[in-house]
Amino acid sequence: MSTLQNQAVIELEKVTKVYPGGVTALGGVDLVVRTGELVGIVGPSGSGKSTLLHIIGTLDRPSSGSVAIAGHDVATLSDRELSGLRAQHVGFVFQAFHLVPGVSARDNVAEGLLYSGLSRATRRRAAVAALERVGLGDRLNHRPHELSGGQKQRVAIARAVVGEPDLLLADEPTGALDSASGEAVMDLLHDLGREGATIVVITHDGEIARQLPRQVRVRDGLVVADTRLESTAQATRRTVTTAVLGDPA
Repeated sequence: MSTLQNQAVIELEKVTKVYPGGVTALGGVDLVVRTGELVGIVGPSGSGKSTLLHIIGTLDRPSSGSVAIAGHDVATLSDRELSGLRAQHVGFVFQAFHLVPGVSARDNVAEGLLYSGLSRATRRRAAVAALERVGLGDRLNHRPHELSGGQKQRVAIARAVVGEPDLLLADEPTGALDSASGEAVMDLLHDLGREGATIVVITHDGEIARQLPRQVRVRDGLVVADTRLESTAQATRRTVTTAVLGDPA
């Protein structure tokens, strides 16, 4: 990833979004996500999490407040510059995969570099590497109809990360999958996180959110909780200490 270690990839300050008719989707959100974090934004339908996804992904602009993505102040950018920001810094994974029918997995992934200025041969080589990274090196020439749901989502993830973006946004990435395929996709996201990717998973599924080391809970357009799990090392030390000294009353 291109972002410097511990740099803020997402910075939201007092962000609101009010739609025509006075419907308030976001009521003043503060959020910072740093390089290498794996974060779940979780909330029920209508909580504002989808609006938050659109704001973070620069697909929509806030009504007020400040948004910076990968160090770029969104308010200072034209629509064309925002498109460039998304192409260079943000990778998207959606529930519905959005793969091109009749096109091989390799070329679907290479499409993620379409506006990079790289030659077709270079894009295809990068696509092969990305597919190998997600465990699909043996499915390069398979078309979407020849892939399972889990494999399609892996292709979509490969397309999202092929350009080494600063941020990967995954919107309900397991929503269209059976439980086994969903677990495999979550394992892959954890693997990418361990490799240093900055990943935000938007989900209504509390079970999915509980698998993630940081959980940002959204309700009625506000962040109502922001919790982090203890690292394995911290949990192990605490367990060992308790076992030796006894659990203090």
